[in-house]
Amino acid sequence: MMTISPDWLKARAGEITASLVFCTRLPLPRAAPLDGGALAKAAWAFPIAGIVVGLIGAIVYGIAHRVGFAPWPAAALAVAATLLATGCLHEDGLADTADGFGGGKTREQKLDIMRDSRIGTYGVCALVLALLLRVAVLASLPNAHLVVWALLASHTAARATMPVLMFLLPPARSDGLSFNAGHPPGAGVAAAATIGFVILALCLHPGRGLLALICLGVVIVLTAWLSSSQIEGQTGDVLGGLEQVSEIVVLLVALG
Repeated sequence: MMTISPDWLKARAGEITASLVFCTRLPLPRAAPLDGGALAKAAWAFPIAGIVVGLIGAIVYGIAHRVGFAPWPAAALAVAATLLATGCLHEDGLADTADGFGGGKTREQKLDIMRDSRIGTYGVCALVLALLLRVAVLASLPNAHLVVWALLASHTAARATMPVLMFLLPPARSDGLSFNAGHPPGAGVAAAATIGFVILALCLHPGRGLLALICLGVVIVLTAWLSSSQIEGQTGDVLGGLEQVSEIVVLLVALG
């Protein structure tokens, strides 16, 4: 019979903590710095961080619904709670990617724009559309239980797509977050994808979960093609943009 050593458990627990440190702004005690390839090793646990973020949004929505808030303000509060939990990390990536891909003419210009802390027209439009779609879908779901399941499914599965893109595309820069993170191991990518699909199947039912998985596969392929053609690789901003688009895709499947 296979036994699991305490050292193995300690390593996996450390990777889960690393994923929470990266994907959220939750106050975690004794959080180790993400040096070298620690983030790549922890990539398998990104969906677990997504479960935590989704739960936070679901709890806030449940409280708002319980006290009598209408669907739209309850949904807006749930989304706001997830933004606070993550520090708008992925939203920032979406805005920077939209600005870079939309405003730059050369690869170097696109990368420079993406590194600029200022936000442009493309970024503002992308953020507004992303927030509107997420709130609108949650508010349009027929009951509170479906909202809870949709939040859990979308946040978990969306973060499972990031390790896949990290595995498929090399970093576009020779510095920065994506370069420092390194290349995630294949087993970790498979684990992240498995966790994401299991949560999709449990929260959306197997048929709709499979449809969401297929749609996410298309999103990953299109993002890989676009990012490769625009900047010859991926960056942390592109990963954030992928997370946002994936989240919206899962919510739309849940609504459909």
